[in-house]
Amino acid sequence: MITNGNKWGVVYCPNHEVFWPKKTREKVEKSLKAHAVDYDFVQSEKKGSVARLVKMFINNGYTTIVIVGGDSALNDAANALMQVEKAVRDRIALGIIPNGTMNDFAHYWEFKEDDYDRTIEWLKSRRIRKIDLGYIHYQNAQGDTCRRYFLNCVNIGLVAAITNLRKRTHHFFLGSRALSFIFSFVLMGFQRLEYKMNMRINSETIKRKVMTVCIGNCQGYGQTPNAVPYNGLLDVSVVCHPQTRQFVFGIYLFLKGKILNHRSVLPYRTRRIEVLNSGHAPVSIDGRLMHTPVGSFSVGVEQEVINFIIPS
Repeated sequence: MITNGNKWGVVYCPNHEVFWPKKTREKVEKSLKAHAVDYDFVQSEKKGSVARLVKMFINNGYTTIVIVGGDSALNDAANALMQVEKAVRDRIALGIIPNGTMNDFAHYWEFKEDDYDRTIEWLKSRRIRKIDLGYIHYQNAQGDTCRRYFLNCVNIGLVAAITNLRKRTHHFFLGSRALSFIFSFVLMGFQRLEYKMNMRINSETIKRKVMTVCIGNCQGYGQTPNAVPYNGLLDVSVVCHPQTRQFVFGIYLFLKGKILNHRSVLPYRTRRIEVLNSGHAPVSIDGRLMHTPVGSFSVGVEQEVINFIIPS
């Protein structure tokens, strides 16, 4: 093993939804040099390469790995870390410089896009917090048993489709997170999509038509606003389909961070949820649409498994 304990491994994930992604890379590198950071810089070229590059840094002894990207790239990095032994993982700290279409996990910790100097100062301080990871345990179409970890949330149903559409509409609103989400919400919400689901949460069985379910390890794109990634619990919001007037009021409450006050939202807090039947609803994990799991699946949480660098 090559030892690079004092050098950062930086994985740059271009955000193809913004203008001049090359300029972003130049600004990040300029700030790294201005703060006298010793680093190696690699660029992710396609889906799946983030995990490969993170594993390369791990195998070469880097103990600080920084992702310049969004929620999906950070998800790939976390999953790569969970594939190594705990003793190795405990020596590594994961950091983020937000540069994605969706940066909700970074926003939770108050990291901001374009504020590279302040972000790198915080990363240099290396203030580490052990954080939880949620996971979804399922079988794929080939019958393989799979486990995928998440930092932010799993969405089942309407919002899974919305987050996918949001990525495609984001650039129309000059990077506005709220506007792109509202536009996507309105486009799809009035289609009145419902899914007949059967779930077990704690001791309760939910067997009814549902519009969307959010299982949040963190704030869940505003749907699980009280979730925190360090208490060993998941927050769950089950949204039954509201009438049109209630739907509009729901958007208002969502923007105010009070979505749980809507009478169509059933909130839960749990360590594990069993989805016995999802009604063939789409499923997304940290904002990325995944292939719908075949049959039943479960979602749980592992407590304090990743070292994450937070603001000082």
